[in-house]
Amino acid sequence: MRERRTGMTQKLLRFVKKNVVLCAAAAAALITCFFIPPSAEYFSYFDYKTLACLFITLAVVCALRQIRFFAILARRIVAACGSLRLLALALVYITFLGSMIIANDMALITFLPLGYYALHVTKNEKHMALLFILQNISANLGGMLTPFGNPQNLYLYSYFNIPTGEFTAIMLPPFLLSVAMLTVCCLFFPRQKLAVDTELGVALDKKRTALYLALFAVTILIVFRLVPWAAGLVLIPVVLWFVERDALYMVDYPLLGTFVFFFIFAGNLARIPAVNAFVGGLLEQSTLLVSTLSCQVMSNVPSAILLSRFTDNYRELLLGVNIGGTGTPIASLASLITLSEFRMLCPGRTGQYIGLFALLNGVFLLVLTVAAYFFFI
Repeated sequence: MRERRTGMTQKLLRFVKKNVVLCAAAAAALITCFFIPPSAEYFSYFDYKTLACLFITLAVVCALRQIRFFAILARRIVAACGSLRLLALALVYITFLGSMIIANDMALITFLPLGYYALHVTKNEKHMALLFILQNISANLGGMLTPFGNPQNLYLYSYFNIPTGEFTAIMLPPFLLSVAMLTVCCLFFPRQKLAVDTELGVALDKKRTALYLALFAVTILIVFRLVPWAAGLVLIPVVLWFVERDALYMVDYPLLGTFVFFFIFAGNLARIPAVNAFVGGLLEQSTLLVSTLSCQVMSNVPSAILLSRFTDNYRELLLGVNIGGTGTPIASLASLITLSEFRMLCPGRTGQYIGLFALLNGVFLLVLTVAAYFFFI
């Protein structure tokens, strides 16, 4: 009995360690339930379209990963690079563009191993920390341009019903500045010549690729409100169930659960008069600065959900929760993913990583925040 209890405790600890953000969200939601007891009004907290879009997007991306679509495509691009500097630029741009299409956390899960592989086979492991950090920053900032690039974007785009053209106009200036800054950072890699063998020995399944890309096109149409989300919520899981069932099992359900708990947390806080007055007063001073700083201590997704209940200034909120993804390791779930991957692949070098992470993220956070405050709002 004692061994069984010990085994269950160890499993619980492993689950908590692996899903820190989910557990923190659940604890926060539970605490607020003591102030606002559960009732039918809880159902009004949830943005069902956001949850549906997030689920079907993750499912289709998992299907594409199952046939190694992203790995094959990325490795072919990397194969065209003849120097370490061009290799770094290619990997950072791939991650940057990938986050615009498949969301920042999925882009990192897909492309960080490629960065490790490329530096490992070319004997350039000493540059691993710099490359991982730049890939992390590019994932956080690349996703800002599209509604489905970052989870907080998908939520705010839906919650405030932001016109697509206006959304793009708001996020384009910091996006272009981010591209310029990342490009400059990549110039610190030497022009060392190298050859990379990127053959996987696996052919791409053209029929499945075409089908999954068609499903992904459907998810984009749903995000842009051209197809009802309820239709996609039925169509896509049914197709994948018969064609690529494992993709449905691979969906990041803890991320979906995190959204659910933060909806409860934010909804309850908004109904507490003292909290409503305090947070609302802060946001009246500067929604941009409050949202940017909030991300540093409670991450960008919960900050977006919480603060959206207290302000209608979605322009500054959008800028703040996207720029705020840089900074501390907990400012974005993607940053925690990168740190976890680096610790696993490069044991003993975590201190070096954290120091360089703090320096580069601090620079990006400062420059982008100042630029947004004086020029973008």
